[in-house]
Amino acid sequence: QVQLVESGGGLVQPGGSLRLSCAANGRYFGLNAMNWYRRAPGKQREWISSITVGNRQQISDSVKDRFTVSRDNTTNTVYLEMRDLKPEVTAVYYCNTQQCSNIYWGQGTQVTVSS
Repeated sequence: QVQLVESGGGLVQPGGSLRLSCAANGRYFGLNAMNWYRRAPGKQREWISSITVGNRQQISDSVKDRFTVSRDNTTNTVYLEMRDLKPEVTAVYYCNTQQCSNIYWGQGTQVTVSS
């Protein structure tokens, strides 16, 4: 069993920054891509980024000018750095990975951008 634990969300003013973390625990082999998604109020879940163990990254065009993704393979943790935040990025952010045909999700961390 794999557990994904997100942290780092919170309330931030427009123009601020946050760094989200997602730590994979349990029987995680560290071989698969780790992904970030978000779900904004009233909207469908949206893919944000993916990063492989070899550090190959993909980031959604909607955020790539303000978000960066990174990964620490020694701790099985993926990070999402978000800067110059705007109210429209308010959402619950989830990390996700797949292992042995199972898909795992974290519990999510709330990001709220508001003055």
